[in-house]
Amino acid sequence: MEHRLLDYFLVLAEELHFTKAADRLGITQPTLSHQIKLLEQELGTPLFQRSGKKTYLTSAGSILMEHAQQVHHELTQARLKIGELSGLKRGRLRIGCSGNHLLTESLISFHQLHPDIELTVMELATDETHEGLLTNRLDLGVVFLPLEDEQLMSRPLFNEELVFIISKHHKLASIPQITLPELRDVPLILFQQKFLARQLLDQACRQAGIALRPVIELSTMDSQIRMAEQGIGATILPASYAAITRSTGLAIIPLAPSAPRKEVGLVYKKSTFLDPALNQFILHLEARYLQGK
Repeated sequence: MEHRLLDYFLVLAEELHFTKAADRLGITQPTLSHQIKLLEQELGTPLFQRSGKKTYLTSAGSILMEHAQQVHHELTQARLKIGELSGLKRGRLRIGCSGNHLLTESLISFHQLHPDIELTVMELATDETHEGLLTNRLDLGVVFLPLEDEQLMSRPLFNEELVFIISKHHKLASIPQITLPELRDVPLILFQQKFLARQLLDQACRQAGIALRPVIELSTMDSQIRMAEQGIGATILPASYAAITRSTGLAIIPLAPSAPRKEVGLVYKKSTFLDPALNQFILHLEARYLQGK
């Protein structure tokens, strides 16, 4: 089986759209269709099925995708290790992050030291980073720990805590702290439940015997901050993000008696080859956080 055919198959399996996949590959749609037919003939079974304008993987296609991803990953790892013998450097790192603000300063300083390394950072929920690592679409994750998976390696960075953020014009803006039960009397704009910061807050509230019902759920911290600025409600976000917000129209108030906390750390697949660029980026992050960022 030609490796080129597997590359074509993987792109189509991700896009599930022949035209989009062909554009990504830089070939025509008829060429892609022909190549997929060759692969299906070699395997003796259809890999895709069409229903109207939609394309789906067959059961055989799903099986091939799982193994093809592993083959692609192993070939990439082999190239990296061989390149290391030749003194070559990796040109790209793909990082999933639970908040881009966690990496901004580190990215700037790392790029200044290593301008030839291409960094792709995606702001993702922890579950999405987890999946990206397991499917070899990401090299590194910066997430809330623990992330339980025997295929992953974790390295802690720092402890994150949540804080209460509200417009400075609100009557609560001058209080020194706020308790979890008091949150029930405030309109809240919170993360969606798929985000670990929200899960951490919900867990702390359950332990306190209360349940929060936000008026709005959003997926980005910036949007929550803007809502709070406009006086629509309060939000609860990681203290590390609150510390870098440039808004002067907000009050940042500690949660009491003890703020929900969670460890933030690095995760990567145990089978991932730590080439010089990836290893250097990990060490760079650890050094910055040990020095207080």
